[in-house]
Amino acid sequence: LTGELAETIEYRNIIKNKGHFAALVDFGKKAIAMSTDGVGSKILIAKQMEKYDTVGIDCIAMVVNDILCVGAEPIAMVDYLAVEHPNPEIAKEIGKGLKAGCQQAKIAMIGGETASLPKIIKDFDLAGTGIGTVDKNKIITGTEIKDGDIILGITSSGVHSNGLSLARKALLDIANYKVTDKLPTDNSVTVGEALLEPTIIYVDPIIELLNSDVEVHGLGHITGGGFSNLKRLNHNMTYIIDNLPEPLPIFKAIQATGIEDKEMYHVFNMGIGFAVILDEKYKDQALEILNKYHDTYVIGKIQEDEKNRVLINTYNNENIEL
Repeated sequence: LTGELAETIEYRNIIKNKGHFAALVDFGKKAIAMSTDGVGSKILIAKQMEKYDTVGIDCIAMVVNDILCVGAEPIAMVDYLAVEHPNPEIAKEIGKGLKAGCQQAKIAMIGGETASLPKIIKDFDLAGTGIGTVDKNKIITGTEIKDGDIILGITSSGVHSNGLSLARKALLDIANYKVTDKLPTDNSVTVGEALLEPTIIYVDPIIELLNSDVEVHGLGHITGGGFSNLKRLNHNMTYIIDNLPEPLPIFKAIQATGIEDKEMYHVFNMGIGFAVILDEKYKDQALEILNKYHDTYVIGKIQEDEKNRVLINTYNNENIEL
């Protein structure tokens, strides 16, 4: 960048936090955290199911969960809905999910934009941008992570909003299931219902944890890239994950189509949607808080190591490196 734009960017007080889940801007005694994300190919499942009232929850979740990772409390979002052709009924259903997501995250939807782009968009695309605030002395970047810290894993509800391309290929193409077929590993739901299960919004448990006297060293949203997301928190550490709970039925069904462990754990959250890293002395207190909301486990530990790896002993007892 050159000229006036470069000068403007240089002038602003950007808190550099390369590779983290959210960006930070210095704003007096506080910092503003920002994140943007979309729903991705989960939209294709919604179309096949003709059910659009939950993808808005996914949109909110993907943004606010990232904002949490720097210790910030989400406060507001704007959304962007791009459509091939306007459909008021579908837009209304999407709006229901956005409203529900905002209520769960305790944020305001303060604006948005809808664009009709028939030569660019097929069906529709949904994305959002959110902001949060954090006291500058309470920013969590992962620099405090140290050898011997433990990793707590909070359960996910399923695939969430990442890895849907592989999930669709495995279940709908390779296994040739229809979205209306019963999930082979859980007959209480259909394949489509399992894939469309909304992403968990982790605002309530994480904000309560941050407001306690527990010292949190790192927070990680397990999204695209699976557990390799943890490497973003501190590049001088290795993350040893050796105590994962049994994978959810949706992951068992996907893997049964022939996908190897390494790809599964690199693409999917495998039942853990959010990670908290802290000193072991806070284990019981943190688990007491987090388990009030979602099942939470000690899934591993930290080892100082500049190789910056994730070492996983999978549920199938295979050792893999990400």
